[in-house]
Order: sequence, then C-alpha cells, then structure tokens
Amino acid sequence: MTEYVERLPVPELADVVRTVWTQRTGATPYVQRHLPTGGIELHFPLGGRPRLLGPLTAPLLEVLPARTTLVGVRYRPGAAPPLPVPLDELVDRHVDLADLWGTRAGTLAAAAAGSLAALQDQLPRSGVDPLVNAAVEALMPWRPVDIDSLAGRLALSPSQLRRRCRHAVGVAPKVLQRTLRFQGFLALAQAGLRSAAGLAADAGYADQAHLNRECLRLTGLTPRGLLGGRVEECACGHDHSASALPFLRDSFKNGRDGVPSLAR
Repeated sequence: MTEYVERLPVPELADVVRTVWTQRTGATPYVQRHLPTGGIELHFPLGGRPRLLGPLTAPLLEVLPARTTLVGVRYRPGAAPPLPVPLDELVDRHVDLADLWGTRAGTLAAAAAGSLAALQDQLPRSGVDPLVNAAVEALMPWRPVDIDSLAGRLALSPSQLRRRCRHAVGVAPKVLQRTLRFQGFLALAQAGLRSAAGLAADAGYADQAHLNRECLRLTGLTPRGLLGGRVEECACGHDHSASALPFLRDSFKNGRDGVPSLAR
C-alpha cells in the first residue's frame, strides 16, 4: 500500500505546474507505474537523489523502497523549467537532477524535505512559448483538431509545429494529442459520473475497444486493471482531484453539453 496526497500548486505556479504531491510507501517496496501525462515531473525522494522524469510515451516502472517519502511536481505540457537540453532528449528517461542543474538540485531537495510550499518557492521559473501553449490548448480532449489545420491556424507549417512541439514538449503534436485524450479519460474516471461506454465517448474515443488499445499502449494495462477493477471510475483509493478537476475545466471551456457540474 502507498499513501498519495495531491495538492494544487501555489497560484504563482498555476500556469506552469499541474499538481504537486507527497507519496509514502508502506512496509514493503512499491512498484510505481509512471504514466504519460504530456509534461515532465520532478521527483524528490527524501534522503535520496532527486530526479527528473522526462515526457513519457509509454509506462515506466520504478520500485520505490519500503518506507520511502517522495515529493513530486508535475508540470503542464510545454511548461518545463529551464533545462540545458531540449525535452526531446529526455523522452522516456528518468534523469539525475544534479546532471541537469548541478548544486541547485541539492537546494531543491533540501526545500522538498521542508515542505511543499518551500519547494515551490525555490522552483526555477521559465517562460512558456505562446505558440506551443496555444497548440497544447487546442490539442486538449473534446476538441477534435487536425494537426495540419492547427499548424495553419498558428501561422506555422506542419514541420515547424512538430519541431517547436518536440523542443518544448518533447513529443510530436499527434503523440501529445493522444496523451491528453487519455488524461481526459482519467479525469472523467476520477469524477466517476459516466458509464464505461460514456467515458470512452466523452473522452473522444471511437468506442471502448479504441480506449482499451490506447490504455494498453500508454499504461501497459487495461482500463479495468489500471483503475482498480472498474472502468467507470477510479477505485485506487487516492484522491486525484487536484490534478483532474483543473484538467476538466481546461478541457470543457467550449461549453459542451453534459459537462460534469464539478468540472465547471
């Protein structure tokens, strides 16, 4: 068993950070299944070496030792802190933060050991590419968009959009679109207000079989296996609302009928 508590970021970080959290493992090691989110994560195991989890295109398994406390920061897609390398060089990698930031990694680890507030106060700030940010918004679920058409709306060629997206997000726009669609499914599952078929349809999948294929691709599990035995809601026992509800608000800005009231 593991204890997992999410929090919204401080207001000053809300445009770049999706959520912050603390995780504690029990008396036995815990297999952590990291999933693609579209963004990067910073992991600070107390007493251990801090690491950066790059953008994922598939699940990454990690064994957390027994009685480990880990503090984490999950960034929004395209909103990574300043890094010495483009994000496409960090895809599907778990990198020692000291290799990227030197002594600053130790400063952040010390802040994480103090409190989430102290860590957030110490996080390096970075600007967001406005074109990439617009692309990310357009690629959110429930907004079907063709990548070539999106590039035209942003006054970019498709190759320019792919290049800027790979540099700032780590993956091509189409890969990000699939990841965000799956994150939308997880957000709806956390809300627990839809049938299994309804979840698949509302998240933008052709049918449940389509959802099953994408879930296996992105997580290595079926939706039922991932969500703790149910498909229509998350039964893992952890509250992910700090991550899910802002995602729902962002995704449903178009005012689509049938939006869960708690997402408004």
